[in-house]
Amino acid sequence: MSDFRSARSGTVAATLARARLGVPQVLFFVLAAAAPLTVVAGGASTGFAVTGTTAVPMAYLLIAVVMGIFAVGYVAMSRHVVNAGAMYSYVAHGLGRIPGIAAAFVALVAYNAMQIGLYGAFGVVAAEVCATFGTAVPWWVCALVGWAATAVLGLARVDLNGRVLAGLLLAELAVVLGYGAVMVTHPAEGAITASAFDPRQLFDPGVAAMLVGGIAGFVGIEASTVFAEETRDPRRTVARATYLAVAITGACYAGSAWAMSVAAGPDAVVDRAREHGTELMFALVGPYLGQPLVDAGRLLFLTSLFAALLAFHNTVARYLFALGRERVLPAALGRTNRRTGAPKLGSLVQSTLAVTVIVTYAFAGLDPITHLFFWMTVTGGLGVLILMTAASLAVIGYFLGHHRGEPAWRRWLAPGLAAAVLGLILTATVVSFGDLLGLPADSPLRWWFPAGYALTALSGVGWALWLRARRPEAFRAIGWGADSATAAPLAVRPAAPPRIPTRV
Repeated sequence: MSDFRSARSGTVAATLARARLGVPQVLFFVLAAAAPLTVVAGGASTGFAVTGTTAVPMAYLLIAVVMGIFAVGYVAMSRHVVNAGAMYSYVAHGLGRIPGIAAAFVALVAYNAMQIGLYGAFGVVAAEVCATFGTAVPWWVCALVGWAATAVLGLARVDLNGRVLAGLLLAELAVVLGYGAVMVTHPAEGAITASAFDPRQLFDPGVAAMLVGGIAGFVGIEASTVFAEETRDPRRTVARATYLAVAITGACYAGSAWAMSVAAGPDAVVDRAREHGTELMFALVGPYLGQPLVDAGRLLFLTSLFAALLAFHNTVARYLFALGRERVLPAALGRTNRRTGAPKLGSLVQSTLAVTVIVTYAFAGLDPITHLFFWMTVTGGLGVLILMTAASLAVIGYFLGHHRGEPAWRRWLAPGLAAAVLGLILTATVVSFGDLLGLPADSPLRWWFPAGYALTALSGVGWALWLRARRPEAFRAIGWGADSATAAPLAVRPAAPPRIPTRV
């Protein structure tokens, strides 16, 4: 049992519902956040069109390998630190409390951006579905309907959310796999070719941009540790769910992108992608499945977006809960619904912020796809990439000087390799961020979004320094999670507490 599951857990202000999730439920949350059908239909086709290379399947495979290496240290640390704050708590334990709060602030901005940005795509896709039935509905009305459903489910039992996501996700995966099978069995050139997996293509200039954008498809990986406190066996559940999620998403992304290249033809897939955009997959299977099944796929594209909305909403709510429980943020955030065990106020705060942004965009007449969905989700992906890089370094710091029964591969070899590769991708992302957003070379917005995370992290550092000076009991509790004892003055720590460095 983890160090965090100590006898002092009974002194906390509130706890999340325990033992309600197993490996399948946690896996559903992770995969729902990854939104396989959204990435396959939107990300893969866009990758072909924007990069101009057929190496998209190989790029996704490479990203999956990087995520697998990242997961080695991440999962190892999850065996010793169980906290709904996940990467925030890992950074606090591995690099120090002050960097931990900076990471928490970055996480809140990043995951809120990911969640709220999805409402733009959900609203537009839902409006298009309504239009097929002869009903014209503004995008923001559809977005508000999705928001209301998310807000209600966010206050429900976490296992109910898991069952909802399970149904949506299984249907979504059925479409991805079914469409993939249709495309592979109808090759454009009469024969199946694996040229898209030629490793020499990784040296194509467009692959770098594909790596930068493609990693956003794996941002839901943190959900496995965010829900650790609500699992039956955190030590095993988190590891199994994380590795399964990386394997399944990697196989779906790379396999589906390859299937597109087979159905369109390796020499024509880029042109077809530029012609059809996110409709490429539907255009390729349409002649063989018929309109009803194609329309069903488009409808599940919508439910894929809703599943991601619900998964990210739950992630943000639990981050707020973790920070409220430790009195980093108002203590009221650290209390749960007595009936459902859900983080009530954290869920309400996230819902309030989301509806405010939706209404603001609607009144301002901003483009829901470009300015809400694309800009905000890409910005959110940048924040999660920052967190992953910091978490890899934190794993090394946590195990420094104390093996805790973990081999060198888990303690520093895999985390060090992950930190190096993720750092390179992060650098490339910041440098080319304006190009990713389609901004002019002289636009100041090219640097405003990355600079926003720097200011967010500095705000976290400032807040942590204030806590250390004015509320030292709260500062000492940072990262302790269910053992923080925030409802009462700090007493004697457990005999073998998790190590939290005092260095900044």
